[in-house]
Amino acid sequence: MENVRKRRGKDLDSTAGVCKENAPKRKRQPFHFDLWLCLTLQNWILDFGRPIVMIALPLELFPLNKPSVGDYFHMIYNVVAPFLLLKLIERAPRPVPHTAVHLCIITFVMGASIHLVGDSINHRLILSGYQLHLSVRENPIIKDLKPASLIDSFELLYYYDEHLGHLMWYIPFFIIVLIYFSACFSDSDGQEKMPLSGWLLLGASSLYYWYLATEGQITGLFLLTFLAMFTVMIFQKRKGLAPDSNGSFLFYSFSITLLLVSLWVAYLWDDPVLRNKYPGLFYVPEPWSYYTLHIRKSH
Repeated sequence: MENVRKRRGKDLDSTAGVCKENAPKRKRQPFHFDLWLCLTLQNWILDFGRPIVMIALPLELFPLNKPSVGDYFHMIYNVVAPFLLLKLIERAPRPVPHTAVHLCIITFVMGASIHLVGDSINHRLILSGYQLHLSVRENPIIKDLKPASLIDSFELLYYYDEHLGHLMWYIPFFIIVLIYFSACFSDSDGQEKMPLSGWLLLGASSLYYWYLATEGQITGLFLLTFLAMFTVMIFQKRKGLAPDSNGSFLFYSFSITLLLVSLWVAYLWDDPVLRNKYPGLFYVPEPWSYYTLHIRKSH
């Protein structure tokens, strides 16, 4: 009987050893420098650079009744950005809910397309004297329009541009970011540190997210996303898991962005004109409103 028990014990030990050897080991995820670089460049060139080239280039090249170069930038962004987000999801270390991702991508493109139309007309109004630091009804070029119902149409345009378009654009974007971030956790012992290339991209990435949160007026949405990321981080750490270099890059980017937004709000805290323009729960002035109020006026 003792010999039989010893044999069984050896068989169980050998079986357990074989199972451990045959168990699939999750590969270390390298830092996706190519994707993060492409995302950073397209964000800065196609999104941040869009209104700049629209104002800088002469009207003779792009008349007000034709699409501007900024509109073409936006069209390219609406194709490139969802493509890069899909490629990022494809490289997620763990399986993700693809149906939710596809629905987010569809909504993202629809919201960005709504914003394309509203923002295109909005920048033409700026070239005609529209002042971003004032509300629609207070703007000199609009308040005296006849019939008065035209002002309602411009307020509807503003709603599509600054509210509906932004929400349908950025809510799915942050959901995709959160889904990807949640898939970036594995055993903390086998994690690689963020490489030098990631640290070099961190400043440009954080600064763009600051622009996104402030100009897009989505500070509340950004804070909810960061809180969700922080919660995921705490929950996974209790399980002995840690983010890989890509997850760390996202978390550090959002952390620095939060600091930049706080400094921006503190800098403009006592500005009476911007206080009147942004009376809501979150006082976060738009950079372009600051530009039309303090920079363009001085020139």
